[in-house]
Amino acid sequence: MTDDNIQDQEITLYDWIGGADKLRQLVDRFYDLMDLEPDFSGIRALHPSTLDGSRDKLYWFLSGWSGGPNLYIEQFGHPRLRARHLPYAIASSERDQWLRCMAWAMQEVGMDEALQLRLMQSFYDTADWMRNKAD
Repeated sequence: MTDDNIQDQEITLYDWIGGADKLRQLVDRFYDLMDLEPDFSGIRALHPSTLDGSRDKLYWFLSGWSGGPNLYIEQFGHPRLRARHLPYAIASSERDQWLRCMAWAMQEVGMDEALQLRLMQSFYDTADWMRNKAD
């Protein structure tokens, strides 16, 4: 077996998550929880009244970020995450709400525990970097 064949068989996070359908399920549950649970009212307030656009953008972003189709980049170019979030006051409270909401969503959609841990490490690093307001 050549190195090219080995590379072709590597599993991406996108594959581990379960592909498009499972990723969409995760994103939809995340936004459902954000909309329904008072614990997430701080981050909910940062979003528009309807979450349809936010759902799509997170799904598109996570698709490419996890090794699947680069849906977000195809539509909008480089994500520039921090720059796009600068208009919103994000402190440790908002970071932590986002992380708790995502952890809850991952549990509810039945993600593998090792995958949850792997994703939460990356999500924490990004969410922490997004903070732009003192606590």
